[in-house]
Amino acid sequence: MPHQPRGPISSVATLDDLLSEPTPRVVESMRHASGDLVVLGAGGKMGPTLARMAQRAAMAVGIPRQVIAVSRFTNVGQRESLETHGVRTVACDLLDARAVDSLPDAADVIFMAGMKFGASGQPWLTWAENCLLPAAVCQRYAGSRIAAFSTGNVYGLVPAGTGGSSEADEPRPQGEYAMSCLGRERIVEYVSRRNGTRAVLLRLNYACELRYGVLADIARRVAGGEPVDVTMGYLNAIWQGDASAMAICALEYAASPPRVLNIAGADELSVRTLAEAFARRLGRSARFTGSEAPDALLSSGRQAIDLLGAPGTPLDRMIDWIADWVRSGGATLGKPTRFDVRDGRF
Repeated sequence: MPHQPRGPISSVATLDDLLSEPTPRVVESMRHASGDLVVLGAGGKMGPTLARMAQRAAMAVGIPRQVIAVSRFTNVGQRESLETHGVRTVACDLLDARAVDSLPDAADVIFMAGMKFGASGQPWLTWAENCLLPAAVCQRYAGSRIAAFSTGNVYGLVPAGTGGSSEADEPRPQGEYAMSCLGRERIVEYVSRRNGTRAVLLRLNYACELRYGVLADIARRVAGGEPVDVTMGYLNAIWQGDASAMAICALEYAASPPRVLNIAGADELSVRTLAEAFARRLGRSARFTGSEAPDALLSSGRQAIDLLGAPGTPLDRMIDWIADWVRSGGATLGKPTRFDVRDGRF
């Protein structure tokens, strides 16, 4: 595993270096792959460090494999940072089919674009982002291997304490966001079955780092003296660096029809217990509202862990890092996860 500091993470630059450090498994995966890798939707929360991780792995094995990050890149600094670290960038509106057709060729594609927040207020845009857009992408890269991000929300709520939804479970999406994400999966499956495109669908639940994620949300509520709603009382969490590594390596398992893999932490975590852990570290008292419902949005990550290896970042270390970051006023992405939403309206 990459070297991980035991003490606080002191800066955004240090955090981004840590999140993008490739695991030995990622390095080996890049060693045995060929051709360029395109990361679509690379300007989001997870895309920049995933693209950097892939580029660092390619450089580590000395192969002429270019990582190409594609996004609208409304954040100029983000684009410049990627270029500085050896990632080629292409500005593109992925809803423009002609622009998608002009994207560079690639042997492998990691598809990360999509819409969640504001989905309930703009259902037309949600369905365009989550279904129309992947249709154009899959047609453009029909001859490539595709790892397409999805979400554990497609499963719906399941009883707590049962291990979470597995890949064999029938999807039961609730709300426009989850339904459109299942639509994205069906579009990928259609192209895969029609054209023989090898694909893997990655149902993520939930990636965390210091600036964003369910753990950071809980920590900030505790630090601010706000009550933590425990009605959605249980969750999965995985360090974003571990999730990125698993996504890159999952390309090895792309198939036609697509394979489905849950990318999730191994354990079912209690929201109440997490809040109390942050309260101890922050010197605050945890306040709560609601009471634990018997079901929650939970996924079993066992199959992916068996194939790709267990996440290397322990929960206590994530909690320590996030508590230190929040205490010191560290930056936030300003995008709360709304993990406590139970009706699918994001």
